[in-house]
Amino acid sequence: MSVRLNLPREVNSVPAVRRLLRCALSLLHVDRQDGADLEIALTEACANVVKHADGADKFEVLLDVADDGCAIEVVDQGSGFDAAAASAAVAAPDHDRGRGLFLIRALSDNVRMDSSPRRGSLIHFEKRFTSVGGTAPAC
Repeated sequence: MSVRLNLPREVNSVPAVRRLLRCALSLLHVDRQDGADLEIALTEACANVVKHADGADKFEVLLDVADDGCAIEVVDQGSGFDAAAASAAVAAPDHDRGRGLFLIRALSDNVRMDSSPRRGSLIHFEKRFTSVGGTAPAC
């Protein structure tokens, strides 16, 4: 199942995309913990856009959910960020900033960040499912 969403850069977009992910995972009977991990990671990625993507009025979320895993991309056309500084913040979770990126890295696999000044940002992350057929959160 693949879904591409174009969302307004506003707080209400975050729970909406989270519910959509929860429904997709529920349809595939993804393990509850895997689903919860992905929901938190997606929430953090989208919240970062809402809070930090200055200059963007919308953002895009790509969900690719399969039986054995999920890949997610969150893309914006905002002002971008310093990827090296973000990686350093991830390495120091006690720092005031970077907790969302720390959580995304801790809860998912194959995390990739790309950002360019005035050209926007992309965060890609994946999650391999430990088992299919468990009880996922209800929609």
